[in-house]
Amino acid sequence: MSAPVLDLLGVGFGPANLALALAVDEHRAATGGAGLRTLFVERQPGFGWHRGMLLPGATMQVSFLKDLVTQRNPTSGASFVAYLHERGRLADFVNARTFYPTRLEFHDYLQWAADRVRCPVRYGTEVTALHPVRRGGRVELLEAELSDGTGVLTRSVSLATGLRPRVPRSLRTGARVRHTATFLPDLAALEPVLPPEPVFVVLGGGQSAAEVVQHLHARYPRARVHSVFRSFGFSPADDSPFANRVFDPGAVDEFHTAPGGVREELLRRHAGTNYSVVDLDLIQDLYRTEYAEKVAGTARLHLHRASELLQVREDGDGLDVAVAERTSGLVRRLRADLLVCATGYEHPDPTALLGGPQGLGAAVHRDDDGRVLVTRDHRLVTDPDVTCAVHLLGGTEHTHGLSSSLLSNAAPRAGEVLESVLRHARAPRAVPA
Repeated sequence: MSAPVLDLLGVGFGPANLALALAVDEHRAATGGAGLRTLFVERQPGFGWHRGMLLPGATMQVSFLKDLVTQRNPTSGASFVAYLHERGRLADFVNARTFYPTRLEFHDYLQWAADRVRCPVRYGTEVTALHPVRRGGRVELLEAELSDGTGVLTRSVSLATGLRPRVPRSLRTGARVRHTATFLPDLAALEPVLPPEPVFVVLGGGQSAAEVVQHLHARYPRARVHSVFRSFGFSPADDSPFANRVFDPGAVDEFHTAPGGVREELLRRHAGTNYSVVDLDLIQDLYRTEYAEKVAGTARLHLHRASELLQVREDGDGLDVAVAERTSGLVRRLRADLLVCATGYEHPDPTALLGGPQGLGAAVHRDDDGRVLVTRDHRLVTDPDVTCAVHLLGGTEHTHGLSSSLLSNAAPRAGEVLESVLRHARAPRAVPA
């Protein structure tokens, strides 16, 4: 290939790699334009972050100070405060007296930041494979195949391909069985054929499930909304100050150096800060709604606690849904117009792009449970002859703690990865063959 070798190829351009691109831009500005050759690629045609759940009024669950840059560089011109100033809303936001902007506003901030990036970003493009390039017995470079038919060589890769929607194996998505990842556009597409009194079923007991339940109940005043979850009730998120320290940048250092058994215990003990939990204010709103309908004798909100789906059958104009109450075995059958799976996400195999066991994936080290090993600077641990760097920006909860896939540490992690890439770029290497 005649093109110069990249120092960094970013795969995916969501908040994680966006934060890294901003760090690269600031490094270039501080060094007078010298520095890294980079490229970021994103399969979407433009920037977007959880567009399917930009529900009216839904707020962020992290402070605006945990934006793309502030915890790395509080003086950055790409902070949320700088965004508010440029949009002419800084005083208004201060007067709102909140740390938690709406999700819609924060998405606008992310879009604003993405528009500021000077690093090359190629949208509508996907990395389909990463092949090792051997030189002098070492793998110093990776050759990336792109979906547009081109390819690039790079010394480092930052993988931020995001999460994959998780749907129970017993369900098959279709026109009327959807995941929250695409909730709003799916609902808009289905709306023209909904009956005057639609019936919705929402599966899941976490924040997204509760938000979808509230949205459907409010948007369709004649609808019946059935919320199905395995616990006895919605569990409140633990956002108390001491518990929130698990998301601090310094907590990553402690977690990474802890013994494996301690890591697993900490993940279990603090799961209530993030998994299958709901903001207390939203829980109280839903409870008040359910109670008020009981008083009025016009129940539209139905909470199926300690329950699970037994069967879902789709025909041309609806769904037959069987819901089992786990405590009694009682089975209720519902005729529904839409089933929304608020069943979370899962991490794809981080070595899939590396060719698995047949490619560079065979050189990646794993723990006794088959999970990839990752250094503190977010690099995959590989065989000694692999000197190119593959950084994971997500999917490292088992090595870096609960914040690995959240916005909480996007800014400091970007600085850590950038420093790692710079060290790698400065390191002496073999003369090209």
